[in-house]
Formats: sequence, C-alpha cells, structure tokens
Amino acid sequence: MITISSCAQDKSKAKEQPLQASISQEGYKTAYFASGCFWCSESIYESVMGVVKVVSGYSGGEGKNPTYKNYIRKGHAEAIAVTYDPKVIDFESLLDVYFASQNVTQQNGQGPDLGPGYRSIIFYQRAKEKAAIENKIAEIQGNYTKPIAAEVKEFDKFWKAEDYHQNYKDKNPNNPYIRNVSLPRLNNFKDKLPEVLKENN
Repeated sequence: MITISSCAQDKSKAKEQPLQASISQEGYKTAYFASGCFWCSESIYESVMGVVKVVSGYSGGEGKNPTYKNYIRKGHAEAIAVTYDPKVIDFESLLDVYFASQNVTQQNGQGPDLGPGYRSIIFYQRAKEKAAIENKIAEIQGNYTKPIAAEVKEFDKFWKAEDYHQNYKDKNPNNPYIRNVSLPRLNNFKDKLPEVLKENN
C-alpha cells in the first residue's frame, strides 16, 4: 500500500523578508495565486509559456514571518509567486491556467490537502486585475452547480517558503505525494490546456 503524505514537512526556517509586487527591469510582472499544495501549483505554472519563474511561499494572512510550522495559525495559505513576461502571456491567460488546474468548487483545499492552509485565493494588485478575476469567475460559474471556491483578495505580502520547498517536484521525483498527487494534477492540466505549454512540456 502506498501512503500519500501531506504536501510538506518542516525542515528549516522561512526567509524573514516578504517578496513584494514589482515589475522588473526586463518588464516582467508577478502574479500571486493560492490553489492547494504549492508543490503542485508551482510545477503547473512552470510548464506554461511566458512564465519566467515560480516561487513557493505563504500569503493571504496577517502574521509576519510565517514558516511551514505556523503559517496556518497566522492565517496564510500556501501560495506561489508567478513571474511572467506580459509580452508572451497576459494576466487573463494566467487565470485560465489557474482554473484549468484545480477543482474550482472545492472549499478549503485541493484533492487530499484539506484545511484553510490549502484554500484557493486569487490575489489582485490593481483594479484591472480585480475586474479580470471577477469577470472570469462570472464567466465560468454557469458551468458549475456549486459556487467557485476561490477568494478574491487584494495582495499584501508574499513570504518565500523554506528552500527545500522550491522546485520540489524536480528535486524529489520519487516522492509518493509527487507521483500520486502532483503529477496526475499536472498531467490533467496539460490535457486541458496544451496550447499554453512550453515546447519541452
């Protein structure tokens, strides 16, 4: 019998400084999402054309300096910071990726990962992004009998997770959780939106 553990186990302390929203010198932008285990969502966005970098971390709460041991108590969810090239992919397309890569009506979790630390949140940094999120939710809601689970929340801070969480799928391909939860979720997404994938995916 294969035992599938939860998304993570604590091994080290998180960085003490939060990452802030910014536009880089190259013109890249950063968007922030929470949709269950960050091991899963990180690998999904890394497969998308125009995505330059994905960082796993914590966001959505009030407490400072969250770690894996205490991020839930501080009100945060596992989240990702997606740095992307807006000349290749826009924010609206990132929203398509978001909704195609999860169970959009599951409250407080994704798959086997349950609880407020795995809740779905879409963060906006400007009015145009908020409008895009609300329009997308209204557009897809008619396809479901249950309400869309994602919270729409103004971005405040993103706290980078411990180093061992970063690129976890690539560093731990034989982990039972990766093989039985992360990879099926990633492959399901790829089947839904093959047109957004990088060439080597």
